[in-house]
Formats: sequence, structure tokens, C-alpha cells
Amino acid sequence: MSSPLAKIGIISIGDMGLGIAKLLVANGFSVATNVKGRSNDTLDRAKSAQVELLNSDEALTQQCSVILSVVPPRDAVATAQRIADAVSGPLRRADDNPLYFADLNAVAPSSIKRIAALFDHPRLLSVRFVDGSILGLPPALKSSSAGGAAAEWLLPRIPTSGPHQLSDIPRFGAKLAATLNARHVSPEIGAASGLKMCFASFTKGFTSLAIQSFTTAHRLGVLSDLQGELQAVLPRHYELAAKGVVDMAPKAYRWVTEMEEIARTLSEEGGFAPDSFLGAAKVYRTVADDTVLGQEKIGKRKRGTTVEDVAAAVAEGLQTKRKKND
Repeated sequence: MSSPLAKIGIISIGDMGLGIAKLLVANGFSVATNVKGRSNDTLDRAKSAQVELLNSDEALTQQCSVILSVVPPRDAVATAQRIADAVSGPLRRADDNPLYFADLNAVAPSSIKRIAALFDHPRLLSVRFVDGSILGLPPALKSSSAGGAAAEWLLPRIPTSGPHQLSDIPRFGAKLAATLNARHVSPEIGAASGLKMCFASFTKGFTSLAIQSFTTAHRLGVLSDLQGELQAVLPRHYELAAKGVVDMAPKAYRWVTEMEEIARTLSEEGGFAPDSFLGAAKVYRTVADDTVLGQEKIGKRKRGTTVEDVAAAVAEGLQTKRKKND
């Protein structure tokens, strides 16, 4: 067996991280992650993707050439701080052997600039920071793919920005960027994250509207009528809305902070009031905290697998919450 092109660290091995890990391994890279304190489910996912299990951030930063941060937005700053602390510890990397740290999380331009500033220190000259984002679903093999070296993948798009590019990494950077479907869009930190925020305002913003519309129609007793009208007049809109509300339940907790980051972006960068997406954040917080849908796990779905059940579950949660508050 040929030696791997390079070892890539991923934090963490959730749904997206798992897909990226499998993609990288299939294309000749090795992948590692820090599993200290992680659940058995995470360990099982990592093992299933042939991910090497390490027990510290220090080991991750010493052994990997690149680290990809793929965590819930609320954890982005803490994750970057962990890596900064690990790199600046006793086991420092040589300045001529830089670690590329790509933050691929859904945060506002102002947030990514604060994260980048964590690495602006003399003890961290060996770190190359990359602002990145992920547009689309986790990497997955096409159902018609034969597998092996000729396997075809469905890939998300990964815009990056800042003074450093993944493709510039000596020896394997061009291959890594091509494998990840990464495209450098700007030399400015904040551009890639801003693009993600604008993109997600369409996708997840639309889903938050659909949740409210379907739930209200359910309470009015006209959900089936609404579905029929949408299918007749706006069939593509209905298809996107139906898929969005069914898929969102296990991710709702992650999207609360993402909506707040979108609100910050549209306010700070666009000049708009943040109200719309602060409201969207409340919708996802309601799903995550006040309904049974908040207990759903990817690959282990019990509730919310249809539009009708999503609407019913959200309506039940809102009614229960209202009764508690009365």
C-alpha cells in the first residue's frame, strides 16, 4: 500500500466531518482526530471512516499538516483557541513546517476575524490560518459509483479566503484543494465566511419560514390544502421546503447560533436590522429545546420524518410551552 499523501486532522467527526474524512481517505490522505472526552458514537463513526484516534490536541497539531475545524458555530472560537494553545505549548512546531488551520465553520466575517486574531502571536508563526466555509451536504458516494479509485462523489463546495491557500501547500496542496472541491475566492479573511452567511440566509432562512408556515397551517387544519396549493403553483419551492423541514430536526441546535451569525453579518456588513434572522434563531431554538424533534439524531430518526409530523411535533411543543407559561 502506498504511503498517504499527508495526514489531515478533522475536528470533529460529526455528519459533515465524517463525510470529509471518508472522502480524504478514499483519495489517498490519512485522517486523524482528537477523541478525548468524545462519546462512543463518535469513536464508532471515526473508526468506520478509518480515522486515526488521538488523545490530545497536542498530538493532533504535531502529527497533522492541516487541521479542518468543522464544529457547531457556537464552538468555533473555543476550538480555534484549543489549537492555538496546543501549537504554542512545549511541543512547538518548527516555523519552516507550518500547520494549516482551516476554519470551515458557519460564522460571520467579524467572528472569523476574531478567530484569526487568536493566531496573530509570535509563538504561532508556524500556523497558516485559512477562512473557509462549506456550502451543501456532506460528501457522499454517488449511488451509481463503482467504488475504489474510480469512485464518484457528490461534493459540497468549499470557498476559502485569506492570505493563505490550501492549494499552495507544498507537495499535496493542489490535490487536497481539488479533493475538497475548495476554491479560493479572496485574499481577505472574512470573504469566505461572509459568502456562507449569505448562502445560508437563503437555505436555512427559507426552512425557518417553512417550519412556521407548515405548523400554523397544521393548527388551522389546512396543512394538506397548503401542500396542495404549493405543489400546484410553486412545486420547486414545496420540494425544497419539505426536504428542508424534514432534514433540519437533528441539526436545529446547531442552526440557532448560525442564524445569529447571519443576523450579525447582514447587520454589520449589509446595514440591515438583524431582526429577521434573530427571529429565525428563535424558531430553531424552539425546535431544539421545546419539541421532541430536538432529541432526534442523524441516522436514528423517529419523529419528524414527514412534513405532517414536523408540523404536529412543533405545534405540540409550542402548546406545551404555552401551558407552562400560563
